[in-house]
Amino acid sequence: MYSQVEHPAGGYKKLFETAEELSSPVTAHVTGRVPTWLRGSLLRCGPGLFEVGAEPFYHLFDGQALLHKFDFKEGHVTYHRRFVRSDAYVRAMTEKRIVITEFGTYAYPDPCKNIFSRFFSYFKGVEVTDNALVNVYPIGEDYYACTETNFITRINPETLETVKQVDLCKYVSVNGATAHPHIENDGTVYNIGNCFGKNFALAYNIIRIPPLQADKEDPINKSEVVVQFPCSERFKPSYVHSFGLTENYIVFVETPVKINLFKFLSSWSLWGTNYMDCFESNETMGVWLHVAEKKKGRLLNIKYRTSAFNLFHHINTYEDNGFLIVDLCTWKGFEFVYNYLYLANLRANWDEVKRQAEKAPQPEARRYVLPLTFDKANTGKNLVTLPYTTATATLRSDDTIWLEPEVIFSGPRHAFEFPQINYKKYCGKPYTYAYGLGLNHFVPDKLCKLNVKTKETWVWQEPDSYPSEPIFVSHPDALEEDDGVVLSIVISPGVGPKPAYLLILSAKDMSEVARAEVEMNIPVTFHGMFKRA
Repeated sequence: MYSQVEHPAGGYKKLFETAEELSSPVTAHVTGRVPTWLRGSLLRCGPGLFEVGAEPFYHLFDGQALLHKFDFKEGHVTYHRRFVRSDAYVRAMTEKRIVITEFGTYAYPDPCKNIFSRFFSYFKGVEVTDNALVNVYPIGEDYYACTETNFITRINPETLETVKQVDLCKYVSVNGATAHPHIENDGTVYNIGNCFGKNFALAYNIIRIPPLQADKEDPINKSEVVVQFPCSERFKPSYVHSFGLTENYIVFVETPVKINLFKFLSSWSLWGTNYMDCFESNETMGVWLHVAEKKKGRLLNIKYRTSAFNLFHHINTYEDNGFLIVDLCTWKGFEFVYNYLYLANLRANWDEVKRQAEKAPQPEARRYVLPLTFDKANTGKNLVTLPYTTATATLRSDDTIWLEPEVIFSGPRHAFEFPQINYKKYCGKPYTYAYGLGLNHFVPDKLCKLNVKTKETWVWQEPDSYPSEPIFVSHPDALEEDDGVVLSIVISPGVGPKPAYLLILSAKDMSEVARAEVEMNIPVTFHGMFKRA
């Protein structure tokens, strides 16, 4: 039995408090000076409703989606937020109970139904959530909020109104898609999702959504599968959160965190299973890295392998002189990652979180280097010839290439997570800087800038303050990679009269430029984007 010991900065629980939406934008109080060139909207997504009536959501990933927007114009800032009118949200509000099962919360049958109607309702199939609380991104001229299922939700980025739900299964062969698509400069969207084919053949499909064409037809109607990656286990696909993209290649990292489809399909409704209950591990497989040519849609017949780790976010991937450089935020040990997912549970206590974190290997930001060609005469040798990395790739006698990483960030019980770069100019290209959220035993308490070449770091941190994922916004006339600002929503309960603010930092040295304070709490947000005016 563990005592109820909280994180030393216990105000972090404000991140998980239900918020009310706003009927119209409110003016933020600005201290410092907002750059006049910063014009547009910061759009963020996260959970904002953590209970329905007397029924609580049990996990951070279950709260109903709340869209946030900070608008910037001529040095002034306004703040607005609205709930996404997903089916999950609308039905919960109508029936005053949790109706659709979420990641860690099971939706029990309608208590008004008799036992027979409840029993037969179990066999109507799995009802997948459309709770779009993870991210927001553009397709053509439209914007969509998303989670990791087959549903995305079109929203109006000006009013934050919900426009319509879109089922990707109706357009392309995927049973879900990540919340981290890649958006190319011409508007082309790439994403990856699991695909259940004939005879339960499992694969991972890369889908491509073209930019808006002259005919003005919705680009989603022209979605296509461009390449299919194989699955290492027939009935147990790996959990996929992100992937790598360069000008010529697609990189998919297949980790040992698995989704047991037998549990998902047979036990879901009948036994009260939720998404989290269907996760398990096969660490003996290690990690498999798959590479495909983007334009030809052709898999490279090279077997890249490395020791087991778990992965949420790619930092960046790029090509260099016959190699692919893959930078990742990694977590070692399935037990650690599973407990991270479980202990993000809103009812968990800090003592248990700390116990699990301190016995687990440290999270690391790593660089892997993948040779694109090799000669069998080099069996047993390191194939990496790049002078600036200690990462190795050793050709083995079975024609597999065993990868050992270079660690580019490691801190005692701290994770460099939710990474962002100067995406528009440097995604898929050689780069120098990454910006991340520092997690202290899972609690976000700092913002970090990392030089991936020298490993130098810069940090912004204030007591009892909990920032969100940093979003880099480049200066319109930037000549250098880090010429711009970093935006983050910070919760600071008890520090001052205003409990939350939008923080603007210099992207060069992480010093404060300005902040825009609001007189209300803002719950946790996961991901988002900056939409230029």
